[in-house]
Amino acid sequence: MTDKLPKVLTKLEVESLLEQPNPRYFSPHRDYLIMRLMLKAGLRAAEVVSLRPEHVDLMSGKVMVREGKGAKDRTLWVGEELIGELEEWMDRRPESDWLLPTRKGTKVATSHLRRSVKRYARDADIDEVERVSPHTLRHTFATCLYRESGRIRVVQKALGHSDLSTTMIYTHIVDE
Repeated sequence: MTDKLPKVLTKLEVESLLEQPNPRYFSPHRDYLIMRLMLKAGLRAAEVVSLRPEHVDLMSGKVMVREGKGAKDRTLWVGEELIGELEEWMDRRPESDWLLPTRKGTKVATSHLRRSVKRYARDADIDEVERVSPHTLRHTFATCLYRESGRIRVVQKALGHSDLSTTMIYTHIVDE
């Protein structure tokens, strides 16, 4: 069973991963925020790069995913700390339709995101680095949420799964 379970990062691995991008520079700062959003809200790679400024309510901490997988919308909340970081980012980002664009204002490619996460994971010296991907951040979010809440339906709703059986894998990860 364990070989089929997704890789989930430990708290220390998450901390180490998030320490890798240097926020003084534009692209690493953006990559850091992308990874934070994926870890705090369980966003898919395509969802995080498709976020628009109007999808984030900086007052309430609400993030609206529009047209997620299966063309479903969902609403998630992120903590005050991340909202503060996003407020700072708003002053820095170029004029763009996208919340977390490239320096030129275009949408970040998910292939770029995959390469960046892998590189940061390698730099963070994370075990089984070949198994680390943007989706690993989503698995880590879901596993933490299930550990904290003990409620699989909460995890299902946060991830936007229509079928509970898809979400049940997280009960096995926690049982491990």
